[in-house]
Amino acid sequence: MAENAGMTSADRIADLRGPALLEALERLDPLGPEAHALDVNELDLNPGNLRKDDFRRLLNALLRLAERAPAFDLSKVEPARFASLVASASRAQLESVVADRPLRERVLDEIFARMGAHIRSDRARDLQAVVHWRLSGGAGEGGFDRYETAISHGSCTVSREMRATPRVTITIAPADFFRLITHQATPAVLFVTGRIKVKGDLAFAAGLIGFFDLPHPV
Repeated sequence: MAENAGMTSADRIADLRGPALLEALERLDPLGPEAHALDVNELDLNPGNLRKDDFRRLLNALLRLAERAPAFDLSKVEPARFASLVASASRAQLESVVADRPLRERVLDEIFARMGAHIRSDRARDLQAVVHWRLSGGAGEGGFDRYETAISHGSCTVSREMRATPRVTITIAPADFFRLITHQATPAVLFVTGRIKVKGDLAFAAGLIGFFDLPHPV
């Protein structure tokens, strides 16, 4: 008891994991002092400690808190920790996330937003290429969520609008996309198993990930 005497409510929450942490975050008042004393990067968000639907609930709890306490926003999660969060989730957990429409869009938006920060300018400085991504099971045209990544002179911009003719169009399920960008699968393996479809420059598509310095899970 004496060891915990000096601990604040925020400290106690930070020590939790799994279902206990989930329940604490779902009850947490986003305007309360505990929420503003917590750092999302110090929480044990390991999906391995959670059941299938609990991972979806955890992400939704963070999004709810982020509306009033910006420190909980997914954009605040450090790159390696974010990669670990996605890579450690089971396929069933990821499928539960993508079945939740608002959550699916928020997670995909966050991943694509990070691509601009992870472009390898040294490798891409002479590259001019537009990539269209089609994520199956979406609400857009043809049942896809669509993103455009435009690489030009070492930078990468992302848009939800298809503004330019693509060098390649990539069609993939969100769960497989998550595995791809966290180094859990390679484009070649996904291609030969039929889990990714490519229209356009196949050789460019095969090496596309190499233009990005995507963080490895910790």
